[in-house]
Amino acid sequence: MHSLISKSTIQKKSKEFGFDIVKITDPKIHKKDQHYIKDFIGSDFHGDMDWLKKNLERRVSPKKLWSDVKSIIVLGVNYGPDHDPMQNLENKEIGNISVYARGNDYHDIIKKNLKKFGRWIVSQTNSEIKVFIDTAPIMEKPLAQKAGLGWQGKHTNLVSRDYGSWLFLASIFTNLELESDKEEVDHCGNCNNCVEICPTDAFIKPYKLDARKCISYLTIEHKGIIPSHLRSKIGNRIYGCDDCLAVCPWNKFAKESNEIKFKQKNQTELYDLKKLSLLNDDNFRKMFSKSPIKRIGRNRFLRNVLIAIGNAKLEDAKDHINKNIFDESPIVRGAAIWALNQIAEGEELNKIKKLSLSKEKDPDVIKEWI
Repeated sequence: MHSLISKSTIQKKSKEFGFDIVKITDPKIHKKDQHYIKDFIGSDFHGDMDWLKKNLERRVSPKKLWSDVKSIIVLGVNYGPDHDPMQNLENKEIGNISVYARGNDYHDIIKKNLKKFGRWIVSQTNSEIKVFIDTAPIMEKPLAQKAGLGWQGKHTNLVSRDYGSWLFLASIFTNLELESDKEEVDHCGNCNNCVEICPTDAFIKPYKLDARKCISYLTIEHKGIIPSHLRSKIGNRIYGCDDCLAVCPWNKFAKESNEIKFKQKNQTELYDLKKLSLLNDDNFRKMFSKSPIKRIGRNRFLRNVLIAIGNAKLEDAKDHINKNIFDESPIVRGAAIWALNQIAEGEELNKIKKLSLSKEKDPDVIKEWI
């Protein structure tokens, strides 16, 4: 089906629906990008993210997701922060939250606008569409580079000449035949800032990530016990990590987001580690009801909080940690013991360990933490 409206009309109209940049490409994934994702999964770099492996064939071929697709409209929404994303890393008493999760869940905000924009396209063209944002098996970043929104940097994330590291991506698949935009080229040059700053050395080499060592993966996607050799490197990051994004020189061109719902909340007040360590399930759900943080659940979140407390060696947090030693969740109990292990010493620590192990239903879980 040929388009009854021009590409420029679609791009201009997209601004009315809250999109900052819109480009168009065809539904083909470059061979090099197909090889990358297959090698990534073949090397087990995906860790617990089984959904990557499960839908691999559809992921590398958009037409297997929808056979009628002829063009893909790739959209970007700026979530640029109004502050240095790394400024809270020095304040050890609060938890550091990734920029994208400091406001309301972007899925909820963008999807509404995406559907409205999609309905407008259908009304103008009588075409068929499918809309996606971060939930379908789509290689969003390669498609975004192919469409010209930016390029995949050495940290494997998208970099934009206009918005730096801070773009949410979405896409509209359509059976319209639209003119494609020019693919963006790599502008990283000799810069290795993102690779060198990674606290856990998660990059095998530039452009190659082992997600199992990535703090964003460990604090969000990983469901179990965080490996002992990586815990101290997490610092006070309790949900995600922006280090590799924040140091990119292209951020000098980044713009602050206009979307108020993406704005940072008062972290010093809301993300005090001691207060967070006392959250029960109901309070966690209420506190993060509109946040993407809710998806990891209270137990994994407390695991992260307790690791941050241990790393900060907060002496006045011992009573807060003790309240979690007999929590219903083994992952919380284990993280609490580990945190105390970083703070308490001698006889005090031995008494706590003996008491917790004597009442522990699954001592092996705790021993993995100690």
